[in-house]
Amino acid sequence: MSRVCDLTGKRAMVGNNVSHAMNKTKRKFSVNLVKKRFYLPEEDRWITLRVAASTVKTINKNGIAAVLKQAKANGFIK
Repeated sequence: MSRVCDLTGKRAMVGNNVSHAMNKTKRKFSVNLVKKRFYLPEEDRWITLRVAASTVKTINKNGIAAVLKQAKANGFIK
């Protein structure tokens, strides 16, 4: 299973490790994914999503319904 946020599509980024001598080697910046259950009062059910920690903060701020609607508009949910 790939490490991608279900709602925002965030995925790993690629960059460099830079030493004190300015030597550069490739590295990966992984996404901080959390497996979390959310309650949908409109549908009266629970859903389990793998979302980034920053997405959890967005859900707490805007609500799960608004974030799901935006994810559908952006094409991450069908």
